[in-house]
Amino acid sequence: MRRKINPYNVQNWLRQMKDISIQFVIPLSIFQGIRTILFPTTFDVFLLAALILLALAFQLEWL
Repeated sequence: MRRKINPYNVQNWLRQMKDISIQFVIPLSIFQGIRTILFPTTFDVFLLAALILLALAFQLEWL
């Protein structure tokens, strides 16, 4: 059985990194979406999907 992570037990620098990454995920997703529309490659599509999933995970507090 997997234990749920208590956010108060997480080290301070790890919590800070999470907060910083939340601020950068949405602008990177927008930039990557524009880039994917203009120059679609397989890597760009996969990167955009990963960024969208990461933003969704932060929004739904999965991470």
